[in-house]
Amino acid sequence: MKTIIKITAVLSWFNLVIGSILVLSGIFIGLSSGNIVNMLTLIILPSAVVLHSYAALQLRKSILHPDVPLGSQTPVGIRFIGYAAMLFAFINMVYGINILWHTKDFVQQIKLPPEAANLDVTKLLRFATVFSLLISTSIVANVMINFRLLRWYLIETKE
Repeated sequence: MKTIIKITAVLSWFNLVIGSILVLSGIFIGLSSGNIVNMLTLIILPSAVVLHSYAALQLRKSILHPDVPLGSQTPVGIRFIGYAAMLFAFINMVYGINILWHTKDFVQQIKLPPEAANLDVTKLLRFATVFSLLISTSIVANVMINFRLLRWYLIETKE
């Protein structure tokens, strides 16, 4: 059990940092593009990752310190926001797998300035896609582990 709690702590902190970076970049991209719908899309789903990671850290604290009870809305938040975070991860995975399968087509669509003639876009795109898939896997793993931990916590506290 201690190993699982350590794993979820690492995953929660990692997802919290990456999700925060994604939300901030979504805000900047949305503000610079002027498209409010695009901005909301770029902010809402990554925000679910941040909120779920925070709730997961609260659950971890309540498990490690039984004298600190879990908030009344936190279990519902872990479940509901967890599903939204998983939606973000699955969408990200589908896009990532699609890019890996059709890397050559995506590279042909990218128009680079003349200064970037020596840039290997294929390697850069594959690296970003693999990193994105790792982040998505981390999100899904964290959500699934925290669903299990929440169920265990609720059973233990009812007894």
